This record gives sequence, C-alpha cells and structure tokens, in this order.
Amino acid sequence: MIEVQHLTKRYGRVTAVEDVSFRVERGEIFGFLGPNGAGKTTTMRILTGFIPPTEGKAIVAGFDVFDQPIEAKRRTGYLPETPPLYPDMSVIEYLTFVAKIKGVPTAERRQRIQAVMERTRIDDMADRLCSKLSKGYRQRVGLAQAIVHNPDVLILDEPTAGLDPKQIIETRELIKELAGDHTIILSTHILPEVSQTCQRVVIINKGHVVALDTPDNLTARLRGSETMYVQVDTNGLDAAGALQRIAGVTRVAESDRRDGLVGYEIESQHGRDVRRDLARAVVSNGWGLLELRPMRMSLEEIFLSLTTEETPTPMPAITEGEPVHE
Repeated sequence: MIEVQHLTKRYGRVTAVEDVSFRVERGEIFGFLGPNGAGKTTTMRILTGFIPPTEGKAIVAGFDVFDQPIEAKRRTGYLPETPPLYPDMSVIEYLTFVAKIKGVPTAERRQRIQAVMERTRIDDMADRLCSKLSKGYRQRVGLAQAIVHNPDVLILDEPTAGLDPKQIIETRELIKELAGDHTIILSTHILPEVSQTCQRVVIINKGHVVALDTPDNLTARLRGSETMYVQVDTNGLDAAGALQRIAGVTRVAESDRRDGLVGYEIESQHGRDVRRDLARAVVSNGWGLLELRPMRMSLEEIFLSLTTEETPTPMPAITEGEPVHE
C-alpha cells in the first residue's frame, strides 16, 4: 500500500533524510519513530507530496507521489502535527469545505460528514467555531478532515502531541478503530504510542533507518539472548550454582534480595526455552518458586540503544529476518 524506496532529501549541505526504505501493508498501523529532528516530518511531507525528494521515490496506493500526485493525494489523508483548522468556521462548515475540495460527491457529502463526525466523536461540536475547541477536539476535527474522503492511506504526524492523558487514550483507541479500513503511518517520538498502537515500527535517527521490525522482535533481537527473571524462596541458601548448571543457561546474576526472597536474571542460549528446567530445579531443591517470567528490553531501552550513537549506521541496523550482533 505504501512503498518508500531509497528516499533522500537534502537542503544544501544538510541531509535531512538519507536512503530511507520501508513498506507498509494494507490495513496496517505502522509506527515511524525517532527523536526530534530525526527526519520524520520530512519523510511525511515527501509522502504527502508537499516537498519533493532529492533522490528515491515514494509510492502510495500504487501511485508515485510525484509522477501521479493528484491520484496519490486522492487516496491519502494527512493530519499534520498542528491540525489545519480555520478558526472562524464552525466544525461542520470546515468539514463541508474540506469535503468539497477533496472531491466528495455532492449527493454523498452530508451523509459522509455526519459519519466521520460520529466516528471521531465530534458530532456534539458540529456548530461550534474551531477557535473555541479544546486541544483534544481540534485533534479530532483534524482527524475527521483526514478521513472525510475515505482515503486508503492515513498519515498522522504526532497525533497525540499536547493532549492530556484521557485525550491520548481516546485518540489511540480511535486510531486502532480506523486500522483495517485504512493503512496508517503514525509518526511519533512518544514511545508508548508505538508499543500500544503499532504492529510494526521503523526507527529513524539522524535521517537514517536504524531498525525495522515488530516491537516484540526488536526486543528479542536487541537483547541477543533469552533472559528470564526467577524469584525464589531458598531459606537463605544460594541458588545460583544450581541454576547455572542447567543445560542451555549461559549466565546467572542476582538482581534483587528482600525479605528472604532472591531474584535472579538468567540468560540462556538464543532460542533455548529453559523455563521447565528452571522450575524443575527450584522445586526439586525444595525451594519456593514465586515468580518466573521472560525479561524484555523496554521500548525506551531499544530507542536509546539505537539513537544515542554518535554516527548512525547508514543502512538498516535491524531489519525483518536479519540477526543482530551486539
């Protein structure tokens, strides 16, 4: 549905985006993650036809955004970081105006506007001036204008920026409801946004793609080994030796100790599931097994590990199906 091929954008001597490539499948919510200034908004503007690339190409719904810009834009809905509202228009006047310029047929226009207002939960604000809306409602109206022509593709740039926690949750739920009917690219630097909303994520840093995969796969690959957390009641005995002798275990480290309970971080060979053997070893020694769970890098840890290098890797450091070397 969306294909970006070796996209590069230069402003004089400054390279904002360099050799960025990724593909988004139909009905997918795809996270575009990176720190401020990483090149996210530049890429969004290229995808929506606002600016041309220096090199490479972008294809949206089968149409090149610069060789066939009108066809590509007809199939794209765009919500920039600041919703493009006209303050002196009421919500329904604004959406009617947008529907006209986006080519919604006259016979369908009123029904379509009512449908998107109900879907974005702004129908109770239809007659209110856009200037009188709260930040959360402005964001919803911005989303309504992006979907009023029922596009195949939605491109959302920082859709929850500046919202309060309740508004953020509501906006996330709305975005998830829109998936399936629309293919969505969600650009953000807010990490929970990605883990709670997106099926796959591309991480960009200093204009380069440094990772492309699902959040779960990124977690597993970056750690480079399987890591379990085990909490046991050993009556004061040291369990590390017994746990270290389990086949496939490569490292045992005490992580916490309180009220007579000891927690261990246990690393094993990649792809080796040692949970049954760990439980068996604890129980056979007469100890109490209080907790046994996999440990994963948080998205924050992944983000920091990939975006704090002085010079980012010019090609994807992590792509789907490729191993990671620490």
